[in-house]
Amino acid sequence: MEWVETTGNSLEEAKEAALDQLGVAEDDAEFEVVDEPKQGLFGRTRGEARVRARVKPSTPRGKTERRPRREKGAENGGERREQRPRNNTRNSDRPAREPREPREPREKVEVDPAVVGQAATEFLSGLVKAFGTTGDVIVNREDGEIEVRVEGTELGLMVGPGGATLLAIQDLTRVASQRRLGDQDSRLRIDIAGYRERRREALSRFATKVADEVKETGSARMLEPMSSADRKIVHDTLVEFEGVNTRSEGEDPRRRVVVEPA
Repeated sequence: MEWVETTGNSLEEAKEAALDQLGVAEDDAEFEVVDEPKQGLFGRTRGEARVRARVKPSTPRGKTERRPRREKGAENGGERREQRPRNNTRNSDRPAREPREPREPREKVEVDPAVVGQAATEFLSGLVKAFGTTGDVIVNREDGEIEVRVEGTELGLMVGPGGATLLAIQDLTRVASQRRLGDQDSRLRIDIAGYRERRREALSRFATKVADEVKETGSARMLEPMSSADRKIVHDTLVEFEGVNTRSEGEDPRRRVVVEPA
């Protein structure tokens, strides 16, 4: 499968665009990050994310990995029979299989963000019931950005440790609304029980504390691996912090933020 190259305001957007072109789920694709947006002043980003992607090639098991054929009589101590060569005339007469044609990229269609928000609301409402809890689903739209919040009590199971379940629910919601409708322009974000705002505040306090330590000791500090959303919070928090710079290092999902003296 040939590589496709897509861009977006973030790596997540660029990957979503690539998946739309390839017509496959994220597990069936492989990515190469060509470029990432640069952090600018006042929390703004400069440039755009650019990725290359293709459908994962299927690699058949090699001959060396195949189980050797056990010869008849060998395990019983019998004499090895001379095997006659098989007649492969029948197989040689078969025409060779033609390679599969790559899937055509999806045609871009204009989708009303209100329709995307409604589809996301219906999906999340059903998901809340499936988790055996109760909650209200609220949609906020501004230009091409759609935020869908689930508010209620006892929603911790839908957030999961470190927000892992929340991120998975966000991916599923995008499939059930944006990808199903063919929307490639809207930015859909899911929040549950206000977790994202609490996470932002906690990460901002942590980033500020780390920056103070780096500035005092003069030694760089590498943080634990984070998602792209969490890394952005750290970068945005410290973009105007005097005396330190931030950069990302490594490959997802082990990509980290490094805070170092300016």
